[in-house]
Amino acid sequence: MCTSIVSNRKKTIVGWNLDLLDMEYRINSNLKGVFIEINDSEEGWLPLFGANSRGDFVGMPTCWPFDERSNPRVDSINVIHLDIDLLLQKKTLDEIHSIASSKPICSVPGLTFMGALSDRKGNVLHIIPGQGALYFEKPKYKILTNFSPYKMDRERHPWMGWDRYHIAESMLEKSDEDFDIDDCFSVLKAVAQEVCPTVVSMVYDADANSVYWCQDRKWNRIESRRFL
Repeated sequence: MCTSIVSNRKKTIVGWNLDLLDMEYRINSNLKGVFIEINDSEEGWLPLFGANSRGDFVGMPTCWPFDERSNPRVDSINVIHLDIDLLLQKKTLDEIHSIASSKPICSVPGLTFMGALSDRKGNVLHIIPGQGALYFEKPKYKILTNFSPYKMDRERHPWMGWDRYHIAESMLEKSDEDFDIDDCFSVLKAVAQEVCPTVVSMVYDADANSVYWCQDRKWNRIESRRFL
């Protein structure tokens, strides 16, 4: 499942809940970023989510209901490759935006992964493979859960996170200009999941270039890393 939020007020604050079931993950904190890596049976450990030292943040919620337009085709580019390229600083957000706006983007067969991407300035790019890409220049806030922003609730699915979206939206709309790390964790706590459990909650403070995270909803055990 998963929930991604970006808030631009006095600070640019990014939040991410990774909701994961029956998959092996690990946190890799190094000089280049704090990455949440997933153990893929064929590719090994893949850095799919998190923040890098340049100030980019990558989330990748699954889109429900599945849309066949996201299946791979001969001339398409996989959204996972774009996400990894941004996270590992091989491409910039502007470059990813240009690619997503001009070329067909796909996901893996039978599953629509989306891209919830942002940069240090608070600009946001949402990529929905097979449907399009939405770019927002430093919006007040943006949220992406597990439904297509092109469809909203016109197609229903039990995992789409419609409730989580509105909980986060209500909290962000009511937040003041001092919205900070603790406020972001409060939103992530309010939308955390147990059935498909939230295994990592991560907050990035773009102004301080610092990442904070906890695992398994242990909100009083926050780890952090600041990049120079």
